[in-house]
Amino acid sequence: MAEVGSGGEELRDEPLDAEVLQSELVYSGAVWDVRSDTVRYGDGEMVRQYVDHPGAAAIVALDDQQRVLLIQQYRHPIRHRDWEIPAGLLDIAGESPLQTAQRELVEEADLRAAGWEPLLSIFTTPGGNDEVVHLFLARDLSPVGSAHAREAEEADIRVQWVPLDEAVAGVLEGRLRNGILAVGLLAAAERLRRSGH
Repeated sequence: MAEVGSGGEELRDEPLDAEVLQSELVYSGAVWDVRSDTVRYGDGEMVRQYVDHPGAAAIVALDDQQRVLLIQQYRHPIRHRDWEIPAGLLDIAGESPLQTAQRELVEEADLRAAGWEPLLSIFTTPGGNDEVVHLFLARDLSPVGSAHAREAEEADIRVQWVPLDEAVAGVLEGRLRNGILAVGLLAAAERLRRSGH
């Protein structure tokens, strides 16, 4: 096994365009699909099923008191009302991840931000789906009128401002387990630490 990163090179994920011999749509869903691909890999072939996901954008919204906006809503697959950061699907043609983030902050939190910084992009579950989530740090927040009709699990969405360090503690203590929230909060805390704020 080759050792990576010891020669001064940066450790990074490596794209690999394996030949797809056959791709079958197994299930067509309202939000995402399930595909089954037969792939040539090494000296053989393998079959892999995965969720074909449009991707998403998520927002760590920080106010001038270093509080982060958290939302809580019911998520049926995990049977929890988990705490999350605002996020939404990249499901509008031609809309960039930043534009999606800006739209979702208005729709989920009735807020606009004057300051936007990209934090990072992550693969959420690379063994089971192709989702990429683009996370942004939003600052200089201002309220806007409610422009989005909330229904289903969004109808009773709970919004709370939490000091960033308390939210990070919740992640590290295992009380807040949403993966996108965890990555976003830790990345924002590190960004602030590095910038001295």
